Amino acid sequence: MRFEYTRAQEFSSARSRHPQIIRVKTAVRRDGTLAAMRIKTVADTGAYGTHGLTVQMVSGFRGLSTYRLGAAEFDCDVVYTNKPTPGAYRGYGAPQALFALECHLEEIAAAIGWDPIEFKRKNWVRAGDEIMMARAMGEGREGFAQWVTSNGLEECVQEGMRAMDWERKTLPGFHTPYPDRPHVRRGLGVALCMHGTGIAGLDMGAASLKLNDDGSFNLLVGATDLGTGSDTVLAQICAETLGVPLRDIIIFSSDTDFTPFDTGAYASSTTYISGGAVLKAAEQVRDQIVEHAVKHLLPGADAERVWLEDQHVCAPDGRKVSLEKVALHATHQADQHQIMATASHMSYVSPPPFAAQFVEADVDTETGQVTVNRLLMAVDCGVAINPLTAAGQVEGGMVQALGYAHCEEMVYDDEGQLLNPRFGPYRIYQADEMPKLDVILVQTYEPSGPYGAKAVAEIPKDGVAPALANAIYDATGVRIRQLPSPRSGCGARCKPHQPELSVCSPASINARSWLTNSPGAWISRPL
Repeated sequence: MRFEYTRAQEFSSARSRHPQIIRVKTAVRRDGTLAAMRIKTVADTGAYGTHGLTVQMVSGFRGLSTYRLGAAEFDCDVVYTNKPTPGAYRGYGAPQALFALECHLEEIAAAIGWDPIEFKRKNWVRAGDEIMMARAMGEGREGFAQWVTSNGLEECVQEGMRAMDWERKTLPGFHTPYPDRPHVRRGLGVALCMHGTGIAGLDMGAASLKLNDDGSFNLLVGATDLGTGSDTVLAQICAETLGVPLRDIIIFSSDTDFTPFDTGAYASSTTYISGGAVLKAAEQVRDQIVEHAVKHLLPGADAERVWLEDQHVCAPDGRKVSLEKVALHATHQADQHQIMATASHMSYVSPPPFAAQFVEADVDTETGQVTVNRLLMAVDCGVAINPLTAAGQVEGGMVQALGYAHCEEMVYDDEGQLLNPRFGPYRIYQADEMPKLDVILVQTYEPSGPYGAKAVAEIPKDGVAPALANAIYDATGVRIRQLPSPRSGCGARCKPHQPELSVCSPASINARSWLTNSPGAWISRPL
């Protein structure tokens, strides 16, 4: 039996993103450092509580972890409504939080007379910093202590500014690029992003690896390739460890009848978690190959100095033996045994990838039409195991995020009835409407990841909305505090508060007391 949704049922009954109203309150010292921040969120979880807790926890975590804070507080109300049920969706709470955070910090920078990028640079987290909210805001329970061990955010910003020719904003005529249409204004916007790599203390992946008689390898993983290229990336990790070309890795994935366990293709975890398991299994198989080769085929060689390269086991004195010969010898001739290994990987750390998202957009001030000309994202995902598939992840994420930021909205009437349950009235970008997309991969080395890798899958969803809002402000001086929501309805009736900003000297503020007792100063971010 098969049940197939109609298009209208897809809108009304399938999962969407959790809409949120976010208010951010921030204390800033006179030297420009952030003294304290409070985020208050009201989240719509629809008729059921699917992911109602954890999505909002991630929102608070991301919103209060991207920048250094003297003190932080997160308060959230999750509200049941008679609307379709949201669930897990790419970004998982971070896009909502970072829209509020990045726009909020731009407003503060303008209010105190700082360049927004310089203001953020002064405050963003750096390698060696503790991720202060990690222990308090785990996956629906107390988490684990985390530190930033790799951070390419400075390079992301610099490379993105260079590629976007950021300084042209100051040139005469930039904001009015069409002399015959002075009402069309152009702007540049930027937003900074920080995400995570899997869920610390929860995600686990496993891999099994076997050496075949012809020198090839069978790799079995529970990880599922959803079109992300994970089969290729996991095979690459294996091939690199064993010194063989990719064609010698025969990968079997996802079949629960015979592949080992994997938590699932979610939370930007596959390369890091499943790849960690593949790396462990490949290292064990490599050690078995070396041990057998040194004992029987390369007598006298120092096992500590032997390596695998180009389908051979190589000794420092120039001798080498093929993997095929090792396999046949181990299986049929001496100390007969199957060279194989199974390994699992789970991590108590979740190293954050970082990115800088840039947008160029034109705004028709007579009609309100916004035309996005270019999206560029510079991403620190550690070492990109496969730069082509990593760039594809970023491009796809930016396309999704652009719809989220610009035009995709589920509209309800006053009775709560969905008014646009089909494509057309629910507007998505068409291929011929897409702006120019550019991706810059900024390489850092993440010591906890396989070959230095960390996540890239979800962070492209996080920065487009605030960068577009900041580009619109650069073009027109108008602040956008509300996005087209995947399922909003009350948004037009939610009036955002204007920010009340106070600058405090370091000696004049007790940050925790201020968070608790100081009145007002909310900025509303209906999403």
